[in-house]
Amino acid sequence: MDRRFATAPMMDWSDRHCRFFHRLMTRRALLYTEMVTTGAVIHGDRQRLLGFDSAEHPIALQLGGSDPAALAESARIGEGFGYDEINLNVGCPSDRVQEGRFGACLMLEPQLVAASVAAMKAAVKVPITVKCRIGVDDQDPEQVLFAFAAQVREAGADALIVHARKAWLKGLSPKENREVPPLDYAIVHRLKAAYPDWPIVLNGGLGSLEQARANLGGLDGVMLGRAAYQEPWRLLGVDPQFYGEAAPFASAKEAGLALIPYIEREMEKGVRLNSITRHVLGLFRAVPGARAFRRHLATEAVKPGASAAVMADALALIVDTPDEMAHIAA
Repeated sequence: MDRRFATAPMMDWSDRHCRFFHRLMTRRALLYTEMVTTGAVIHGDRQRLLGFDSAEHPIALQLGGSDPAALAESARIGEGFGYDEINLNVGCPSDRVQEGRFGACLMLEPQLVAASVAAMKAAVKVPITVKCRIGVDDQDPEQVLFAFAAQVREAGADALIVHARKAWLKGLSPKENREVPPLDYAIVHRLKAAYPDWPIVLNGGLGSLEQARANLGGLDGVMLGRAAYQEPWRLLGVDPQFYGEAAPFASAKEAGLALIPYIEREMEKGVRLNSITRHVLGLFRAVPGARAFRRHLATEAVKPGASAAVMADALALIVDTPDEMAHIAA
């Protein structure tokens, strides 16, 4: 699987509507779901939790859990839904995740992670990957990350995505854990040097495609989270800059217009307009009408009876200019 560029799994953000929208702007990026717990997958409303549009491929399902048998069963279910990859979350630092004994606290239990990877590998044919931190709390990343990587690779993990910060399990909020611990991209490159034939992907703090490309080096890929979500116009540059292919649309406005048929289809199923349009507020930057676009969606999409026409009206506020794509230039 080509991993040169991926969008990150983000709780409350990378839902199916967000992913469909992102796919309009890049044919090639690997998209990730929000983290879904094994309990939810096994006992919850699977169609609501795991359903996705076929246009979203390639797409990876991120699981949260620490029981190898439950992870194997969840991986089987995910494969049955058609996901192209199953990813294990070993990076989220939230208290709720720690209480469930999954996420970043599993950096303290590499043998359990390895057993979980092995169980999932035995259960499915699609790739099994792990997304981790470089360490937690007072761990020495130089020792911990390399030892952790060795165990999950030996267990059969097909790739490792490394958020290049430590996670502090106590005393920092999840938001602070994305900003306070210092980034260490160099250690991820050293890890890749130790495993030249094993896919290693860099995540954490990458704010633009240019920064991502500058830090790619010999790595197999980069993953963008908040920058891709909060400023989705950036994604129009992914295919030209990372794959040498034309963007699916010539402008952010064209991509926005292409979302309208999807909005209409989803609203016929009972989806509220704001559930979709909340993901597109950052579609324009530094173009005439961008602020009016955001304001119109923020105020009108939440109203009872709001229809897809709200999106069309918001897009009409964007003034067509020949340099709209200048800031996304390849």
